Amino acid sequence: GKIKHYFAGGNTARGFHSLYDSNLQGLDRLFILKGGPGTGKSSLMKKIGHEWVEKGFHVEFLHCSSDNDSIDGMLIPRLKVGIVDGTAPHVIEPKAPGAVEEYINLGEAWNARALSAQKKVIQTLTRQINEAFQTAYATFKEALEIHDDWEKIYINSMNFKKADQLTNKLIDTFFGKMKLNKVPDVRHRFLGAATPTGAVDYVPNLTEEIAKRYFIKGRPGSGKSTMLKKLAAAGEERGVDVEVYHCGFDPYSLDMVIFRELGIAIFDSTAPHEYFPSRDGDEIIDMYEILIEPGTDDLFADIISKIATKYKNKMTEATSYLTKAKALHDELEEIYVAAMDFSAVERIQVKIADEINDLAAATQV
Repeated sequence: GKIKHYFAGGNTARGFHSLYDSNLQGLDRLFILKGGPGTGKSSLMKKIGHEWVEKGFHVEFLHCSSDNDSIDGMLIPRLKVGIVDGTAPHVIEPKAPGAVEEYINLGEAWNARALSAQKKVIQTLTRQINEAFQTAYATFKEALEIHDDWEKIYINSMNFKKADQLTNKLIDTFFGKMKLNKVPDVRHRFLGAATPTGAVDYVPNLTEEIAKRYFIKGRPGSGKSTMLKKLAAAGEERGVDVEVYHCGFDPYSLDMVIFRELGIAIFDSTAPHEYFPSRDGDEIIDMYEILIEPGTDDLFADIISKIATKYKNKMTEATSYLTKAKALHDELEEIYVAAMDFSAVERIQVKIADEINDLAAATQV
């Protein structure tokens, strides 16, 4: 099987933003893991995920935006089964407790007395981590305001009639007269995430089996997100399944849309997720060339240069607070790791794995 990698939660300019509900829809069984940092949630999910990949099943790993080597969720779509980390900030509210969702308490595997002895340190670190995240979000918000000023330059130099023509032409190219007689499966995710190590994305992984990829080039405010929103809506209207990938910096903005059953992906291919055509079927759409008044870059060169520098510095500052939160989180994890009985975690893992095997046998997948 193959592993699909993406983010379903993000550290954004609008705070922590969750798209978990969209990706957990339609599951028959969902295990929600509870327990502190360092209790082995990510390792447990990865181990079970890899076991099913070995069996030839496709699996999805939902990465953690605060530590992208760690995962916050694992889904086996064919079995309609998932496991998620249900601790803050991605608290999962059960829709049918017991019937679909089951809480798994990894706290059963810790030495409460050892943790109690470290109570003050745990409380202090938890508070400091929260403060670092709040400062990061506030700083990302400042960066977004700077980015808005950058966008205005190009919005004021844009040919909106041509933008509509381009969008309509793509809708026609993608769908023609297609109308599928089904309810489309629409999933909302993040293209990438602001992480403690900077911007991270999984574009190559998500598009590796897509025959036709469109790389959108352009400046901030050149209509990339607006066009993607219209394409996503057009696909949905026609009954086509849509994967909608939001911007990890501003979740109200879109960075990529995939119509997997049509073999089409179209994405914003500018920094920090800049890619270039590398195989047959790859095509560039240059929004600056098509839609923006020629010479705009030259005319506003000084202002753009100042804004770009200011924006980059603000983003670096915001990332430094995520790095600080991660360092504090690592300290907190060490306390929990020292108090854990991992053989008990392994028993919990075996119990979950057995139940998934039983479900697979029952549905004869």
